[in-house]
Amino acid sequence: MEIYGEACNNLEKIMKSLQRETKEKYGYDMINTVTSRIKTPQSILNKMQRKKYALNYKNMIDSINDIAGVRVVCPLKSDIKKIKRLLKEIPDIDIIEEKDYIRKPKKSGYSGYHLIMEIPVNYKEHDILVKVELQIRTMAMDFWATVEHKARYKTKNKLSFFDSKKLSLYAKILNLMDNKIVKIYQKQQKNLLKNI
Repeated sequence: MEIYGEACNNLEKIMKSLQRETKEKYGYDMINTVTSRIKTPQSILNKMQRKKYALNYKNMIDSINDIAGVRVVCPLKSDIKKIKRLLKEIPDIDIIEEKDYIRKPKKSGYSGYHLIMEIPVNYKEHDILVKVELQIRTMAMDFWATVEHKARYKTKNKLSFFDSKKLSLYAKILNLMDNKIVKIYQKQQKNLLKNI
């Protein structure tokens, strides 16, 4: 867990550095917040059992990609593409998998962009690569995902079929809002450029 914690800290530092750089370059907070978490051993065990993996370290390391997780929340959906592009220019990290839930949201309605990255960690005087999941999503979708996660997984009562459908509908509404807000922002930027 210590190795995963170190990988998480390393990626979080990279993202906070990118947060400062993008604010200087673009003149606004393209990255609103950067947070991280490590899955608990019980959560890892539950996931391995749910996916029917044999319970050993090799399967855990090879198959569970989100033990370490960093979340980046940005104001606009268009920021996500810029952040993704900037990440690909960083030499110290390797992106090994991308999941585009913006173009194709999950069945629940969740929308975001996930990258599985290999982050270098110095362990016993050797550099090793450790997988970390980076989630990038908008402030609107972060709000929805936080509430949905609490309603679906953090209570003892199972979410009803109708409440599940409502949450999915609300995700679609927030997604539309995100798209409309980007259009307003882009229009303002064009007007600003005309006036220069």
